[in-house]
Amino acid sequence: MRAQQITDPVAYHGEGPVWSEQWGGLRWVDMLAGDILTLSGDAGDTVTRHHVGSVAAAVRPRRGGGAVIGVERGFALEEPDGSIATLSPVWASTGVRMNEGACDPDGRFYCGSMAYDQTPGAASLYRLDADGRVDVVLDGVTNSNGLDWSPDGSLAYYNDTPTGLVSVFDYDTESGLSGRRTFVRIPGGGQPDGLTVDADGGVWVAVVDQGVIHRYRPDGHLDEVIEVPATKTTACTFGGEHLDRLFITTSQEDVDTDADPLAGALFVAEVGVPGIPTRPFAG
Repeated sequence: MRAQQITDPVAYHGEGPVWSEQWGGLRWVDMLAGDILTLSGDAGDTVTRHHVGSVAAAVRPRRGGGAVIGVERGFALEEPDGSIATLSPVWASTGVRMNEGACDPDGRFYCGSMAYDQTPGAASLYRLDADGRVDVVLDGVTNSNGLDWSPDGSLAYYNDTPTGLVSVFDYDTESGLSGRRTFVRIPGGGQPDGLTVDADGGVWVAVVDQGVIHRYRPDGHLDEVIEVPATKTTACTFGGEHLDRLFITTSQEDVDTDADPLAGALFVAEVGVPGIPTRPFAG
């Protein structure tokens, strides 16, 4: 299967796509520009930008309208009118930034970090509760990346990119994430970036620097590969009227754009299986 281009190369470092009917379709981030991008227009190919800070790491809808956003050193809340309130920084160091996030079945927002110089073990995975409390749920991470839950919410899949592994946790409201173990190792030395889970429990993983998206069955068997005409595939999500279109973001960071001219564009694949509606933040 091969993905089709939707937009021009509009993002330097496109990441974190998410579909929500609440805000009318697809948003994703141009992370290092600090912008949230929205796909709109009659042909569904017009892109608008909203600047939220020096870094826009991840975005998810809020139950009451607006969005929760991972920013450089913590979190921000977008109100329904579009205004942004940045919460107190979670850490002081300017050498570490937020990177990717998602909401759990109970409406808590998780966002993980990475060091700008990718120092091993310098990052963590944080959880923002609806009341504003922030906890560290995983430390010793290098590049905290894709995170999503199984359809029934009992499992969470997670990527720390340099490990080459997709991990799986057990999940419940009281214990949170527990029992970390390996779900799959990306073949051929590939490294996992963003991920999403479909309604059948399949796990779709962007393999960075290989220009592909992998689908793994719940038993870990690789059963689908989507080719993307840009090398640095960063993340994917389900969207569209029936949640059966897989939107794929790409990046120009550390890419020779003369050799890879579509880097930074948005792509889509018609995959024939629906995704799960985006879980919103409860705060």
